[in-house]
Amino acid sequence: MRELETLRELSARIGGNPLLVQASSGNTSIKVDDVLWIKASGKWLIHAEDDDFLVSVKLLKARRCLREDTAISETETKSPGTRGASIETAMHAVLPQKVVVHVHSVNTIAWAVREDGPRQLSARLTGLPWQWIPYTPSGTSLARKIDYALRCFPQTSVLVLGNHGLVVCGNSCRSTEQLLNEVEQRLAVEPRTAPEPKYPQLMQTLSASAWSLPPCEGVHALATDHISRRILSGGVLYPCQAIFLPEIVNMLASSVSFQERCGQRGYLGQPALLVIEDHGVLAGKHMTRAEEEMLVGLVNVVQRIDASAPVRYLTASELTHVLSLESENYRQTADINCHAKGSDAL
Repeated sequence: MRELETLRELSARIGGNPLLVQASSGNTSIKVDDVLWIKASGKWLIHAEDDDFLVSVKLLKARRCLREDTAISETETKSPGTRGASIETAMHAVLPQKVVVHVHSVNTIAWAVREDGPRQLSARLTGLPWQWIPYTPSGTSLARKIDYALRCFPQTSVLVLGNHGLVVCGNSCRSTEQLLNEVEQRLAVEPRTAPEPKYPQLMQTLSASAWSLPPCEGVHALATDHISRRILSGGVLYPCQAIFLPEIVNMLASSVSFQERCGQRGYLGQPALLVIEDHGVLAGKHMTRAEEEMLVGLVNVVQRIDASAPVRYLTASELTHVLSLESENYRQTADINCHAKGSDAL
């Protein structure tokens, strides 16, 4: 079916841009007659050519489930490695447009984690049919919030999700991609330049440890840029950070010896990040490819948040909801579905 091939082609292009998606984040869909074809949970957009990339969902049934507050069977939790529809199926179903693209754009998230996000975006997105959706957990809760916004503003085709990402819609893959590109251009932020890491000190630590240098040199900005350190130490910015990077050590003074760092919480050998103030970042040697991409995405976001921005972090209750059994299954599925993929986002 040509429409599905066009969606696959669009998905692969989006998936190849680390400023739009990282690892298994983001999802795409197309409605053909009474069927919603949507990315399978945990699949990577860049691998849209895979046979099991898309899941078919009966559109009217999905909308009825949303009205009746019952689960959409295709999204119910399955064991890692099995195919189920994206958790955002309800959101895709409630949107009336033929094509829906949801991305974790680092430019958008840099605005979406600000308490003054709606005001900042209003000037940048003027003239576009857009709406701000305050942070809401993925799934039916988010779909209902979007449904309410659509009833108030039925022409909406751009949604900025607080502490989450971006949704753009259209009646063809081409028009949706054009809209996505326009939004990206309007929201583009130049990242800060960070001081260089102190490699001699980092290499001394590496010589007798289970740590390694991070996958991308730009990751060191989390330690060498004082603004990024402050933002990172304030809390969790968005769900994927909580799911894939839960063990970030916010800050360790450079004056503390490596032996003392290991003794504080048993860091040696753990798949975490060691952020050493002013020096750089060390990563656990067993970081997965998905964790590496999420780490690069986090740096891209933090480096685009203005120093004076009032940041809105996820609350304790929101984090409890995110860090559920479902999120662990999602993380494991993302790792299983990972193929070799380069990352040069920074």
